[in-house]
Amino acid sequence: MSKELTELERARLRWRARRGLLENDLIITKFLDQYETQLTTADVAALTCLFDMGDNDLLDVLLGRKELEGVYNTPDIQRLVKQMREL
Repeated sequence: MSKELTELERARLRWRARRGLLENDLIITKFLDQYETQLTTADVAALTCLFDMGDNDLLDVLLGRKELEGVYNTPDIQRLVKQMREL
């Protein structure tokens, strides 16, 4: 069972989502604007892992120029990236 994120958890996630590349910020902010209230704790963990990726690599993944690899290639991260790509 998943619990709804608290305001503090949502604020932390948005802060963590801030990126060095404007393009990443725009894609991630649009995603959070649409899905933030539906995110599970597993989603937050997957996003936190994804946000560890370097800015240029992340942009390539979000734009579909590169596929997820290694620790980032998990079902949860794949699903979230797919949602971001579809926005």
